[in-house]
Amino acid sequence: MRVLILTTLCLLCFYSQGSEDEKVSAVIDSLHQYAAQAKFNEYFELYSAGATFIGTDASETWTLEEFKNYAKPVFDRGSGWTYKSRERHIYFSPNKDVAWFDELLDNASLGLTRGTGVLVKTGSGWKVTQYHLTIPIPNDIADSVAEQIKAYNGMH
Repeated sequence: MRVLILTTLCLLCFYSQGSEDEKVSAVIDSLHQYAAQAKFNEYFELYSAGATFIGTDASETWTLEEFKNYAKPVFDRGSGWTYKSRERHIYFSPNKDVAWFDELLDNASLGLTRGTGVLVKTGSGWKVTQYHLTIPIPNDIADSVAEQIKAYNGMH
């Protein structure tokens, strides 16, 4: 009987974890979908009130309001940005109320990019509290890119 109870508990934990993975993944998928469709309200409803967006440029660490101000004119033109997930990993805090992820994304103008972020579980579901978009630089060209950035920033 103990084995049956223990097995049942383990299965419940497994399926519970799976459903949380699916919920978090659905939020991230919706984030990409709404951005591509320029659905401003739906896109920003996926963020928590104190969210931060960190873009590819060193100057782009935005509060939610700053990010909305950046995105509004873009979305108003009817075009957002399109990123297709190639590979995603999701992780959870021990009490399962915080999730973080990393994913490789394809974008028509930037090519391969990486999105990372943190979601918090709220009374109304999972919300993005931080999103960070980067351009992964292959190690073989990292020195050259670093030199270009230094030159651009006047460090040489």
